[in-house]
Amino acid sequence: MNWYDAVKWCNARSELASLTPCYTTNGMTYKTGNNSNVVCNWSANGYRLPTEAEWERAARDGAAYTRFPWTDYTNRISHAKANYWGYTGVGYDLSSGYHPTYATGGTPYTSPVGSFDPNGYGIYDLSGNVCEWCWDWLDLNYYSNSPPSDPRGPDCGASRVMRGGAWGYSSGYAGCAGRYYNGPVNENYEWGFRCARGLNP
Repeated sequence: MNWYDAVKWCNARSELASLTPCYTTNGMTYKTGNNSNVVCNWSANGYRLPTEAEWERAARDGAAYTRFPWTDYTNRISHAKANYWGYTGVGYDLSSGYHPTYATGGTPYTSPVGSFDPNGYGIYDLSGNVCEWCWDWLDLNYYSNSPPSDPRGPDCGASRVMRGGAWGYSSGYAGCAGRYYNGPVNENYEWGFRCARGLNP
């Protein structure tokens, strides 16, 4: 799925739940096409993609110095914790190759939601399985000058950010700070998304 599909799905879910959709184009609820002028109404109570900063905050579970979304402080990953492509050439990765439970038959080697323990916030699958689209445009230098609280990413760009890694990606992408990015019109069966909602009353 591409980024535009994810945004439109968030709007559809909002309407199904009788919530105000977050995404508009030309003042209208965004429903069709690949419109690069999508605007987010941050005060709407509907579903949306998390910002990159929100995604990382949720993944870290309040533990600033953890490499992965669990707080056992081992800072290591294995197939017991996530569905990803293991590479023991790095010291923090304890597994090798595709996850043996899911790498059967043809690709994709995705795992059912909730196959691994949640983090301290009760959130599942923040490492591996599928890369998750975020709201933000990519700017590799954005965080050196971003607002200190609740940054929402650059105003424009060529690629959108993804977080969390995937079943075919190495453990470096599965960490809390791991980033991937691609053009919003591009799609792949290793990419997905999760919905978020603001804390508005």
